[in-house]
Amino acid sequence: MPHGHSHNHGQDCGHEATDVDHALEMGIQYSLYQKIDMDNVECLNEEVDGSGKKVFKAYENRLNHAEFVQSDVDEELLFNIPFTGNIKLKGIIIAGANDNTHPSKMRLFKNRPKMTFDEARGKADQEFDLSRDPQGEIEYSPKVVTFSSVDHLSLHFPTNFGNDATRIYYIGLRGEFSEAHYHGVTICTYEVRPNVSDHKNEDFDDVNRPIL
Repeated sequence: MPHGHSHNHGQDCGHEATDVDHALEMGIQYSLYQKIDMDNVECLNEEVDGSGKKVFKAYENRLNHAEFVQSDVDEELLFNIPFTGNIKLKGIIIAGANDNTHPSKMRLFKNRPKMTFDEARGKADQEFDLSRDPQGEIEYSPKVVTFSSVDHLSLHFPTNFGNDATRIYYIGLRGEFSEAHYHGVTICTYEVRPNVSDHKNEDFDDVNRPIL
């Protein structure tokens, strides 16, 4: 039986507030797009150059269909996504249209920069069968052990639900981020010639050899 809300008798309905709170919470969780090195993101087989980058956006903009990526010569898409540090990937959302252009499978590869389609046809670190998700509500959970230290993520979408082209409106990434730490090279200077002051009780010749 459908449940309705009444706003009579001065009683407030908290449903709208709950929706706002949920959206705010999800927006905070799905903020890893801010940690993507956008200048170096690659989307292979995109119909319009640079359009692949535009699907990484704020959670609250996931239903904005003005920006999307569509495949070109066939239904495959491959994203190479570098990060500005290390992430622990905990969730992925893929939003497309409620039609056959929506991708039907997603394959994940960890730390494999500059992947090609030939390489993407190898064994993936994890695969998901996707459902049509025009509202961006379905979360797919990567294996935490596998995706706990990721500086580069590749997403391969090999098929859709039967269309010649694949279209994606939003890719959301949830997880934890840590800054990359670069260890400098320590330069050590080793003493080759003995120091006279260390041998005060010894006499040295003109090439600093002790005279015994």
